[in-house]
Amino acid sequence: MRAFLAGAPDPSNPASIAEPTLAQWRQRENLVLLGHVEDVSTVWAKAHVAILPSRREGLPKSLLEAAACGRPLIASDVPGCREIARQGVNALLVPPDDPEVLAHAIAALMNDRDMRIRFGRASRQIVVAEFSNARVGNEIVALYTRLLTQTAPSDDRVTSWLVR
Repeated sequence: MRAFLAGAPDPSNPASIAEPTLAQWRQRENLVLLGHVEDVSTVWAKAHVAILPSRREGLPKSLLEAAACGRPLIASDVPGCREIARQGVNALLVPPDDPEVLAHAIAALMNDRDMRIRFGRASRQIVVAEFSNARVGNEIVALYTRLLTQTAPSDDRVTSWLVR
């Protein structure tokens, strides 16, 4: 089993992984550091599972891309990740900062081909049904239409109306 780590460090981000740590990781036999990847589908074509152990997220593009490619997910049980990674449906969720539970989740999914296939199919269905460009675009247009057709309140209520 090999693990692929895609993405380049961000020197302006203090939480980014430091180069000395990456140099140590490059020595690990089963860890492949890919750096920046232009076409992420090439990564998912090689991978059986997408894993994002994070402390916090917005809506993680990496999990959306993996789900679009039909991959099962393992993610931290944090807001953002839970939007796409759903426990027992297409994902195994783990507590943040718990490497032992993460390792057990990886082993469980890697040792259960049927679960990987079931979760992968569910990932694809979820991303198409809920996160497609067409759906998101339609929801944005509907939101703006609702906002533009609302009657503006009197001046003293303008601020609260705008932040609703």
